[in-house]
Amino acid sequence: MTYSVSRRTREIGLRMALGAQRNTVLKMVLRDASILLALGIAIGTTVSLASASVLQSMLYGTGSRNPVVLAEVCIAVAVAGLLAAYIPAFRAAKVDPMVALRYE
Repeated sequence: MTYSVSRRTREIGLRMALGAQRNTVLKMVLRDASILLALGIAIGTTVSLASASVLQSMLYGTGSRNPVVLAEVCIAVAVAGLLAAYIPAFRAAKVDPMVALRYE
């Protein structure tokens, strides 16, 4: 997300120069991160359920298709992902339009 936001510095600066509010920019970056995060969690859950027999040999004390463990892991990944996306989103919301437009 940091790389994506840094590549979009001019776009974000232009949006802010045209009147976009900081919370709008924050929501835009977090929305993009949430879409990627939801897609990753969906693919990861599908693959883990499909490969349950292989995972069985690596798990101790729990089943390979334990819904409580799967839900906890999904929630932990979602919280960590949103927290990791918030930092570049906050930086993007603080971009000065004049600095961003002069960038490059």
